[in-house]
Amino acid sequence: MMRSTINIRLANENDLLAIETVGEALFDYPILKNRTVEFLNDPRHHLALAFEHDTIVGMASGVHYVHPDKDPSLFINEVSVLEGYQNHGIGRSLVKYLCAHASHIGCSEAWVLTGQENGAAQKAYLAAGGKKEDANTILFEFEL
Repeated sequence: MMRSTINIRLANENDLLAIETVGEALFDYPILKNRTVEFLNDPRHHLALAFEHDTIVGMASGVHYVHPDKDPSLFINEVSVLEGYQNHGIGRSLVKYLCAHASHIGCSEAWVLTGQENGAAQKAYLAAGGKKEDANTILFEFEL
């Protein structure tokens, strides 16, 4: 069950200090102020933040994109919840929030990838209404 004091909303530039403060405790790497500002000012990028009072305890980021033969889709890039706040429904709520936002802006679907070994993420995505595909997807990365 989610903690009652958690509020989820989309991030804006007023959240920059809170994002910098939580930093690597929630994000993969140190926060880059110029990239954060760029992200927050790009209308195709979306960052949902979970707050307990004025402190960020969780986040989910995504980008919506269009393609010549498809309606807009939301790719959920990352979901993260601080260790002491995990297993309280915050990750699931962040995913649901991003999906509702994506629907509101006209996306027809949302999708996310995770590793086979990441049981916590799979649990959160299923609880948020996601359906696991049976396909054996292979990820390729390109260093640029």
